[in-house]
Amino acid sequence: MSFLQNIKYELQKHSKLTLLLIINISVFFIINISSGVFKSDVIALNMALPLNLNEFIFKPWTLFTYMFSHKDLGHVFYNMLLLYFSAHTFLNFLSEKKLLYVYIMSGLTGGITLLILSAVFPSSFANSILFGASAAVIGIVTSLAIYMPNLPVSLFGIIEMKYKYYALLIFAVSTIIDFNINTGGKISHFGGAFFGLLFGYLLKNGKDISEFSFFKKPEKPKLKIVHTNSALKNKETSLSNQQTIDSLLDKISKSGYENLTKAEKELLFKLSQKK
Repeated sequence: MSFLQNIKYELQKHSKLTLLLIINISVFFIINISSGVFKSDVIALNMALPLNLNEFIFKPWTLFTYMFSHKDLGHVFYNMLLLYFSAHTFLNFLSEKKLLYVYIMSGLTGGITLLILSAVFPSSFANSILFGASAAVIGIVTSLAIYMPNLPVSLFGIIEMKYKYYALLIFAVSTIIDFNINTGGKISHFGGAFFGLLFGYLLKNGKDISEFSFFKKPEKPKLKIVHTNSALKNKETSLSNQQTIDSLLDKISKSGYENLTKAEKELLFKLSQKK
Protein backbone atom coordinates (compact mmCIF):
# COMPACT_ATOMS: atom_id res chain seq x y z
CA MET A 1 0.00 0.00 0.00
CA SER A 2 1.50 3.37 -1.06
CA PHE A 3 1.88 6.38 1.23
CA LEU A 4 -1.07 8.21 -0.40
CA GLN A 5 -3.21 5.09 -0.10
CA ASN A 6 -2.28 4.87 3.58
CA ILE A 7 -3.38 8.50 4.07
CA LYS A 8 -6.65 7.84 2.21
CA TYR A 9 -7.28 4.71 4.28
CA GLU A 10 -6.60 6.62 7.52
CA LEU A 11 -9.04 9.40 6.60
CA GLN A 12 -11.74 6.81 5.90
CA LYS A 13 -11.39 5.31 9.38
CA HIS A 14 -13.49 6.62 12.24
CA SER A 15 -10.57 6.93 14.66
CA LYS A 16 -9.20 9.61 16.96
CA LEU A 17 -6.20 10.08 14.65
CA THR A 18 -8.56 10.60 11.70
CA LEU A 19 -10.48 13.16 13.76
CA LEU A 20 -7.31 15.10 14.61
CA LEU A 21 -6.16 15.12 10.98
CA ILE A 22 -9.55 16.24 9.66
CA ILE A 23 -9.96 19.03 12.23
CA ASN A 24 -6.45 20.41 11.60
CA ILE A 25 -6.77 20.29 7.81
CA SER A 26 -10.31 21.73 7.84
CA VAL A 27 -9.35 24.65 10.09
CA PHE A 28 -6.34 25.35 7.85
CA PHE A 29 -8.63 25.70 4.81
CA ILE A 30 -11.20 27.77 6.70
CA ILE A 31 -8.54 30.23 7.91
CA ASN A 32 -6.98 30.56 4.44
CA ILE A 33 -10.30 30.88 2.61
CA SER A 34 -11.37 33.56 5.09
CA SER A 35 -8.16 35.57 4.71
CA GLY A 36 -7.62 34.89 1.00
CA VAL A 37 -11.12 35.14 -0.45
CA PHE A 38 -12.91 37.35 2.05
CA LYS A 39 -9.81 39.36 3.08
CA SER A 40 -10.63 38.88 6.74
CA ASP A 41 -8.41 37.65 9.58
CA VAL A 42 -11.24 37.51 12.12
CA ILE A 43 -11.32 33.70 12.20
CA ALA A 44 -7.53 33.40 12.40
CA LEU A 45 -7.29 35.92 15.24
CA ASN A 46 -10.00 34.13 17.18
CA MET A 47 -8.34 30.74 16.78
CA ALA A 48 -4.72 31.75 17.55
CA LEU A 49 -3.47 32.13 21.12
CA PRO A 50 -2.66 35.81 21.89
CA LEU A 51 0.57 36.12 23.87
CA ASN A 52 -0.81 38.91 25.99
CA LEU A 53 -2.71 38.15 29.21
CA ASN A 54 -4.88 41.27 28.88
CA GLU A 55 -6.10 40.02 25.50
CA PHE A 56 -6.16 36.34 26.45
CA ILE A 57 -8.70 36.82 29.29
CA PHE A 58 -11.22 37.84 26.63
CA LYS A 59 -10.31 34.83 24.43
CA PRO A 60 -9.72 31.92 26.85
CA TRP A 61 -10.89 29.36 24.25
CA THR A 62 -7.79 30.09 22.16
CA LEU A 63 -5.67 28.05 24.59
CA PHE A 64 -7.50 25.07 23.09
CA THR A 65 -8.16 26.18 19.49
CA TYR A 66 -4.60 27.28 18.70
CA MET A 67 -3.37 23.65 18.62
CA PHE A 68 -5.71 22.90 15.69
CA SER A 69 -4.89 26.04 13.71
CA HIS A 70 -2.34 26.64 10.95
CA LYS A 71 -1.93 29.42 8.43
CA ASP A 72 1.06 28.30 6.34
CA LEU A 73 0.99 25.25 4.06
CA GLY A 74 4.48 24.12 5.05
CA HIS A 75 3.57 24.37 8.73
CA VAL A 76 0.42 22.25 8.51
CA PHE A 77 2.07 19.74 6.16
CA TYR A 78 5.02 19.10 8.50
CA ASN A 79 2.85 18.88 11.62
CA MET A 80 0.29 16.53 10.05
CA LEU A 81 3.02 14.33 8.59
CA LEU A 82 4.71 14.03 11.99
CA LEU A 83 1.34 13.48 13.67
CA TYR A 84 0.42 10.72 11.22
CA PHE A 85 3.61 8.71 11.68
CA SER A 86 4.12 9.30 15.41
CA ALA A 87 0.46 8.54 16.19
CA HIS A 88 0.62 5.30 14.16
CA THR A 89 3.54 4.12 16.27
CA PHE A 90 1.82 5.30 19.46
CA LEU A 91 -1.35 3.36 18.61
CA ASN A 92 0.60 0.12 18.17
CA PHE A 93 1.03 0.09 21.96
CA LEU A 94 -1.45 2.52 23.53
CA SER A 95 -5.12 3.37 23.07
CA GLU A 96 -6.81 6.06 20.98
CA LYS A 97 -8.13 7.63 24.16
CA LYS A 98 -4.57 8.10 25.41
CA LEU A 99 -3.52 9.53 22.03
CA LEU A 100 -6.21 12.23 22.18
CA TYR A 101 -5.42 12.93 25.84
CA VAL A 102 -1.68 13.37 25.24
CA TYR A 103 -2.31 15.56 22.17
CA ILE A 104 -4.63 17.95 24.03
CA MET A 105 -2.71 18.07 27.32
CA SER A 106 0.64 18.57 25.57
CA GLY A 107 -0.89 21.39 23.54
CA LEU A 108 -2.34 23.01 26.66
CA THR A 109 0.97 22.70 28.53
CA GLY A 110 2.85 24.23 25.60
CA GLY A 111 0.39 27.13 25.39
CA ILE A 112 0.43 27.78 29.14
CA THR A 113 4.25 27.72 29.18
CA LEU A 114 4.38 30.44 26.54
CA LEU A 115 1.62 32.48 28.22
CA ILE A 116 3.58 32.51 31.49
CA LEU A 117 6.75 33.63 29.71
CA SER A 118 4.84 36.34 27.85
CA ALA A 119 3.60 37.66 31.21
CA VAL A 120 7.14 37.67 32.64
CA PHE A 121 8.73 39.17 29.49
CA PRO A 122 5.88 41.12 27.84
CA SER A 123 8.14 43.18 25.57
CA SER A 124 9.59 40.02 23.99
CA PHE A 125 6.15 38.79 22.88
CA ALA A 126 4.41 42.09 22.08
CA ASN A 127 1.67 41.69 19.43
CA SER A 128 2.53 38.00 19.01
CA ILE A 129 0.16 35.07 18.54
CA LEU A 130 0.65 31.31 18.58
CA PHE A 131 -0.57 28.94 15.86
CA GLY A 132 -0.02 25.22 15.28
CA ALA A 133 -0.12 21.66 16.58
CA SER A 134 3.65 21.39 17.11
CA ALA A 135 3.62 21.28 20.92
CA ALA A 136 0.79 18.71 20.91
CA VAL A 137 2.54 16.45 18.39
CA ILE A 138 5.92 16.73 20.15
CA GLY A 139 4.15 15.51 23.29
CA ILE A 140 3.05 12.35 21.48
CA VAL A 141 6.60 11.73 20.26
CA THR A 142 8.24 12.20 23.67
CA SER A 143 5.64 10.15 25.58
CA LEU A 144 6.54 7.04 23.60
CA ALA A 145 10.25 7.84 23.94
CA ILE A 146 9.88 7.23 27.67
CA TYR A 147 7.32 4.42 27.50
CA MET A 148 9.07 2.35 24.79
CA PRO A 149 12.57 3.89 24.56
CA ASN A 150 14.27 0.92 22.90
CA LEU A 151 11.62 0.32 20.25
CA PRO A 152 13.47 0.06 16.90
CA VAL A 153 12.34 2.51 14.21
CA SER A 154 13.50 3.07 10.66
CA LEU A 155 14.24 6.61 9.50
CA PHE A 156 13.29 7.01 5.82
CA GLY A 157 13.63 3.24 5.54
CA ILE A 158 17.42 3.64 5.62
CA ILE A 159 18.70 4.34 9.13
CA GLU A 160 17.53 2.17 12.02
CA MET A 161 17.68 3.57 15.54
CA LYS A 162 16.06 3.25 18.93
CA TYR A 163 12.93 5.34 19.40
CA LYS A 164 14.50 7.47 22.15
CA TYR A 165 17.17 8.67 19.71
CA TYR A 166 14.55 9.23 17.00
CA ALA A 167 12.52 11.40 19.42
CA LEU A 168 15.64 13.38 20.37
CA LEU A 169 16.41 13.95 16.68
CA ILE A 170 12.85 15.15 15.96
CA PHE A 171 12.98 17.54 18.93
CA ALA A 172 16.37 18.91 17.91
CA VAL A 173 15.38 19.47 14.27
CA SER A 174 12.00 21.06 15.07
CA THR A 175 13.01 23.05 18.14
CA ILE A 176 16.69 23.68 18.78
CA ILE A 177 17.95 24.26 15.21
CA ASP A 178 17.22 27.85 14.08
CA PHE A 179 15.81 28.66 17.53
CA ASN A 180 15.83 32.38 16.63
CA ILE A 181 13.15 31.72 14.00
CA ASN A 182 9.66 31.42 15.50
CA THR A 183 11.16 31.44 19.00
CA GLY A 184 7.76 31.62 20.73
CA GLY A 185 6.43 28.59 18.92
CA LYS A 186 9.58 26.62 19.69
CA ILE A 187 9.38 27.52 23.37
CA SER A 188 5.92 25.93 23.41
CA HIS A 189 7.58 22.71 22.18
CA PHE A 190 9.39 22.46 25.52
CA GLY A 191 6.06 22.56 27.35
CA GLY A 192 4.55 19.91 25.08
CA ALA A 193 7.65 17.71 25.34
CA PHE A 194 7.63 18.00 29.13
CA PHE A 195 4.05 16.77 29.41
CA GLY A 196 4.76 13.89 27.02
CA LEU A 197 7.78 12.82 29.08
CA LEU A 198 5.76 13.08 32.30
CA PHE A 199 2.88 11.03 30.88
CA GLY A 200 5.19 8.33 29.53
CA TYR A 201 7.16 8.13 32.78
CA LEU A 202 4.06 7.83 34.97
CA LEU A 203 2.42 5.30 32.64
CA LYS A 204 5.53 3.14 32.59
CA ASN A 205 5.44 3.15 36.38
CA GLY A 206 1.80 2.08 36.53
CA LYS A 207 0.09 5.49 36.85
CA ASP A 208 -2.29 6.35 34.02
CA ILE A 209 -3.22 10.01 34.50
CA SER A 210 -5.51 9.88 31.45
CA GLU A 211 -7.90 7.85 33.61
CA PHE A 212 -7.94 10.43 36.41
CA SER A 213 -11.37 11.77 37.33
CA PHE A 214 -12.53 14.23 39.99
CA PHE A 215 -15.79 12.33 40.19
CA LYS A 216 -14.34 8.87 40.69
CA LYS A 217 -15.08 7.55 44.18
CA PRO A 218 -11.97 6.38 46.03
CA GLU A 219 -11.98 2.67 46.65
CA LYS A 220 -11.98 1.53 50.25
CA PRO A 221 -8.80 -0.23 51.23
CA LYS A 222 -9.26 -3.98 51.40
CA LEU A 223 -7.39 -6.45 53.56
CA LYS A 224 -5.11 -8.38 51.25
CA ILE A 225 -3.23 -11.53 52.19
CA VAL A 226 -0.24 -12.23 50.00
CA HIS A 227 1.31 -15.67 50.10
CA THR A 228 5.00 -16.17 49.37
CA ASN A 229 4.25 -18.69 46.64
CA SER A 230 1.87 -16.25 44.95
CA ALA A 231 4.43 -13.44 45.04
CA LEU A 232 7.07 -15.75 43.57
CA LYS A 233 4.69 -16.82 40.83
CA ASN A 234 3.92 -13.18 39.98
CA LYS A 235 7.64 -12.43 39.78
CA GLU A 236 8.18 -15.36 37.42
CA THR A 237 5.22 -14.26 35.28
CA SER A 238 6.59 -10.71 35.07
CA LEU A 239 10.00 -12.05 34.00
CA SER A 240 8.37 -14.27 31.37
CA ASN A 241 6.34 -11.33 30.03
CA GLN A 242 9.47 -9.19 29.72
CA GLN A 243 11.25 -11.97 27.84
CA THR A 244 8.29 -12.22 25.45
CA ILE A 245 8.34 -8.45 24.84
CA ASP A 246 12.08 -8.52 24.20
CA SER A 247 11.62 -11.38 21.74
CA LEU A 248 8.88 -9.51 19.84
CA LEU A 249 10.94 -6.29 19.77
CA ASP A 250 13.88 -8.28 18.40
CA LYS A 251 11.63 -9.60 15.63
CA ILE A 252 10.46 -6.04 14.87
CA SER A 253 14.09 -4.94 14.70
CA LYS A 254 14.92 -7.65 12.16
CA SER A 255 11.84 -7.70 9.93
CA GLY A 256 9.64 -4.73 10.90
CA TYR A 257 6.43 -4.35 12.89
CA GLU A 258 4.22 -5.11 9.88
CA ASN A 259 5.64 -8.65 9.72
CA LEU A 260 4.28 -9.54 13.15
CA THR A 261 1.23 -11.76 13.06
CA LYS A 262 -2.07 -10.38 14.31
CA ALA A 263 -1.77 -12.54 17.43
CA GLU A 264 1.77 -11.25 18.09
CA LYS A 265 0.65 -7.63 17.71
CA GLU A 266 -2.21 -8.19 20.15
CA LEU A 267 0.12 -9.95 22.60
CA LEU A 268 2.67 -7.12 22.41
CA PHE A 269 -0.05 -4.55 23.03
CA LYS A 270 -1.45 -6.45 26.04
CA LEU A 271 1.95 -7.01 27.62
CA SER A 272 3.03 -3.38 27.10
CA GLN A 273 -0.16 -2.26 28.90
CA LYS A 274 0.84 -4.31 31.94
CA LYS A 275 4.28 -2.73 32.26
